[in-house]
Amino acid sequence: MKEIKGLIKKDLLNLASYKSTLIVVIICVCAVGSMSQSAINYIPIMMTAMIGMIALSTFSYDEIAKSNKYVLTLPTNKKEVVIEKYILVIGCIFIGAIVGFIITPVIIYIINYFRPENNMNIDYNLLLTTTIGGIFGISLVSSIQIPSIYKWGAERGRIQMFILVFGLIAIVVGIGYLLVKANINIDYNVLNNFLDKFGLVVLIILSFVMLYVSYKIAYKIYLKEEN
Repeated sequence: MKEIKGLIKKDLLNLASYKSTLIVVIICVCAVGSMSQSAINYIPIMMTAMIGMIALSTFSYDEIAKSNKYVLTLPTNKKEVVIEKYILVIGCIFIGAIVGFIITPVIIYIINYFRPENNMNIDYNLLLTTTIGGIFGISLVSSIQIPSIYKWGAERGRIQMFILVFGLIAIVVGIGYLLVKANINIDYNVLNNFLDKFGLVVLIILSFVMLYVSYKIAYKIYLKEEN
């Protein structure tokens, strides 16, 4: 655990250069979100995505500095290196989600204070839904991208990740098309009722399952890699 803490500290020091960028990002996200009632509800998604993607940038730092070769000469191992990356990414995802969830009502309060003639309402149910949706979305992207980076490197890994994502989208669209062609009817009322009751819990569980499966794949890839 001490070694993992040291690796996290190393990545956080690398991310310190993003302080100014993060402030600009938060300001831009708040500015975009304040444009309308519908836009402001998506602040948690944007914040989660931005901070989560910043965590993934540590792979580029490591690749440029070739730091993994040095790290593995220390009293640490490949499993700890991979675990640390997932802890960092998961931590940043939840920090982004929490910041987005907290900052949205604050922005609405400020807007309503200066524009009392055009009050915005706070829908906490919708806010929670978009926050968990943001967690799920960036977890999906991270689950695909991290193993891709370990397999092909930071730059090529991003390209492969986009190919995989578009491939998954094509598969889902293809399945939907085949279901329509086969005249297979889906009871959407049952599906909607299920999602209303358990949708948010399912998304959280799926996020952790995806990240765990992703970790197992990334570790196997990295274990076979020669450093």
